[in-house]
Amino acid sequence: MTISPAQASDTAPTPEELLARIRDLQPLLAANSARGEQDRRVVEESITALTAAGAFKLGQPRRHGGNAGTVRRMLDVSAAVGEADGGTAWVVALCNICAWAAGLFPERAQREVWADNPDARVAGALVPTEQTVKVAGGLRVSGRWFYNSGSWHADWAVLGALVPDEQGTVVDQVMMLIPRADLGIEETWFVAGMSSTGSNCLTADDVFVPDHRILSLPAALDGRYPVENPEEALYRAALVPMLVLPLVGPQLGLGRQALRLVESSAATKGIAYTQFTAQADSVAFQLQLAEAALLLDTAHLHAYRAADDIDRAAREGGRLDVLRRARVRADSAWAIEHVTKAIDLLMSAHGAAGFADTSPLQRIWRDSAVAARHAVTLPAVNYEIYGKALLGRDDQITPLI
Repeated sequence: MTISPAQASDTAPTPEELLARIRDLQPLLAANSARGEQDRRVVEESITALTAAGAFKLGQPRRHGGNAGTVRRMLDVSAAVGEADGGTAWVVALCNICAWAAGLFPERAQREVWADNPDARVAGALVPTEQTVKVAGGLRVSGRWFYNSGSWHADWAVLGALVPDEQGTVVDQVMMLIPRADLGIEETWFVAGMSSTGSNCLTADDVFVPDHRILSLPAALDGRYPVENPEEALYRAALVPMLVLPLVGPQLGLGRQALRLVESSAATKGIAYTQFTAQADSVAFQLQLAEAALLLDTAHLHAYRAADDIDRAAREGGRLDVLRRARVRADSAWAIEHVTKAIDLLMSAHGAAGFADTSPLQRIWRDSAVAARHAVTLPAVNYEIYGKALLGRDDQITPLI
């Protein structure tokens, strides 16, 4: 059932209401974090509560029961979840990104995703498979797609593929919408951090994908989407910035929680082998805490600058130019790099107790470190992309800008 914009406005929570709901859920999410890590998937109780709160609606079109608004709102919500648990926040962020990608497809495809289940969640991985055959009315696809965060909780998946002609020459690269029921799953996610994201491998064995659930990636990179209802500004946003920047949100939350935990114990925790019975009395500790807080401030400033760039261009209907698109990639990497530096500094300031299995700090440290290594947020890569854009060079290292 399609919902009118007026109906959507009446039923969707405001940004403030949604954040209040998330804050109310933080004790539950934190209590489930250790079990989620052990099970290598977010605890279903947390998924159910976040679904009811509307946390997975931020990339979903309003006419299909979603609450799509701005990328800044995506950052704020996943950061709030990240204060309680990094893996859960990552699943929220990725499912919202993939729901947004599903919202770029033709209306027929969107209805298939959400008409019967307005709470349907979408996972995805855009690294293409090469086992694709063009047939009448669509594609037949086989392959394996790694790192599908939220794979256990998804109803649909957005997956990448290369499309060959009859001679086997690749003529297009596409994104496909496929029901999760048509896909298998291989448990391949055994990692040091972000374990609860369930970022497993999805598999397909000769699955038919109709044309209306296929989107050309080169056209999308050029800002040409097949979406038939572009009245919602978010679906005019630039593709790669929208796929990259929301990954910063969970990191912001992890950094804020690490700072909060270290601050809260400083008045009662001493510094071993010194005269200090309270870390708060130590000038060295004070300097470390101040530096970490400023690193986190820097991360937020760059993340929000990038979000404002994306949202402003989408709202005004213009295309984000290549220099600002490259800067979004650089801002994303810069923000994440500064969060990881802040958390490392806070771990040193807090002391060895932060690495105890019973300390939430060690999970924050591991989750942030693993998430920071996502391929599209690697600092050296993203800074090179931005540097080449600043110089106007024509030897870019990737079309994903």
